[in-house]
Amino acid sequence: MSPERPGDGRDGPDATSRAADREAEVGEPVVRGDPAVTGERAERAARFDPDDPESLATAADTVRRFASEAVAGDDNVVMLRGAAACAALVRGHGSYKAAAEAAGDDVQVSFIRKWARVHDLPESVRRHVARGHIAPTAAKHIARVAGEARFTIAWAVLDGDLTVREVRRVASAVNDGTATEAALRAEGVTPGRLTVELPPDAYRRLRDRASLENRDPGDVLADALDDY
Repeated sequence: MSPERPGDGRDGPDATSRAADREAEVGEPVVRGDPAVTGERAERAARFDPDDPESLATAADTVRRFASEAVAGDDNVVMLRGAAACAALVRGHGSYKAAAEAAGDDVQVSFIRKWARVHDLPESVRRHVARGHIAPTAAKHIARVAGEARFTIAWAVLDGDLTVREVRRVASAVNDGTATEAALRAEGVTPGRLTVELPPDAYRRLRDRASLENRDPGDVLADALDDY
């Protein structure tokens, strides 16, 4: 049997949905190490190597402290670091259970699984977590779903002001077989609705093109994005 890892089976997207999963190596501080996102803290971003016993020991210590202290706080970067440490332990030890054992008796398997999944989210979503636009507690529920639903729910958090409780309900509905768009509409969110501000010249040209082609401006923008 293959090791139980974030992204395997029900724990993440399947092989046909890898774009909705993490592409960088586990433990690499791609987001945490970007000064544009985390400022001066980027220089201190920890890297966890699942193939290095010493690094795994550091990850285990990070997870122990994370489980006992950081989750109660509101430091998104600390939470992403804890998620990275959880993921590294899972990869290094081969399963959620073994990772929890390595972290210590006070760390539950469910804790490791939830936060390792957050680390497995695509970079574009994790950047909004680091910036504080998506709460880490909401990210845990986004990470419960697979494939494109991850993006759809994440952007609904940004554009529809979904609460953590609403995100949880949407994720549960999706995992029970409800279409993502339908689950979001049940929470009063219209998927795909986005308010944008354009330079006046671009706005005039967009309105002009849409009118001449008897189309909605949103359709014109969608075509432009496809071409781009």
